[in-house]
Amino acid sequence: MQQADRDTDTDSAVYWEKHYSRLDTRWGTKPNIVLKDLVADLAPTPGAALDLGCGHGGDAIWLAAIGWDVTAVDVARTALDRVAEGARAAGVSDRVHPVRHDLARTFPEGEFGLVSASYFHTPVEIPRVQVLRRAAEAVAPDGLLVVVEHASAAPWSSHVGPDVRFPTAQESLDSLQLGEGWHTERCDAPRRTATGPQGQTATVTDNVIALRRTG
Repeated sequence: MQQADRDTDTDSAVYWEKHYSRLDTRWGTKPNIVLKDLVADLAPTPGAALDLGCGHGGDAIWLAAIGWDVTAVDVARTALDRVAEGARAAGVSDRVHPVRHDLARTFPEGEFGLVSASYFHTPVEIPRVQVLRRAAEAVAPDGLLVVVEHASAAPWSSHVGPDVRFPTAQESLDSLQLGEGWHTERCDAPRRTATGPQGQTATVTDNVIALRRTG
């Protein structure tokens, strides 16, 4: 048994299993519109992709549908089972590979033309910046690293306390300390209308970081 499959009792695994067991299976099954735009503009040729914190697989299944071969990673087995089911229903199960990792402990092997971390946040303490640096290491030459993260909290969010200060997009980029060999394709903080699990809406801000590996 791989180490990734043994990490079933970590704090992250316990928390996210409970979270997904209570969550509507339809939640998170649509792709992130920011990721869709970035892929269309910056990575139009499909290859191997890595989706970190894939949840119910909206991004992974969409990427597979346009030709990418996607490794979809989450700590929650419940989420991964739903990704596999969604991929079968969409006819792309041959291009979606759900894999369980507690990314604070283990990380998938290989290089990828696209590595995406969309809303990779958790109330469980993990070395998030180190995980994102490891994600950058997995980007192949000329590949793209995409990080889309919350820069504000929606009113219905249960994962973020009211006094949390969110970093700016530039602060998040600087924290990665990637050095030379990278070109910043995008680093900004657009606003959008978010829809909550009960259909409620709110205006929120995201940090959007897209980096091209040049070296």
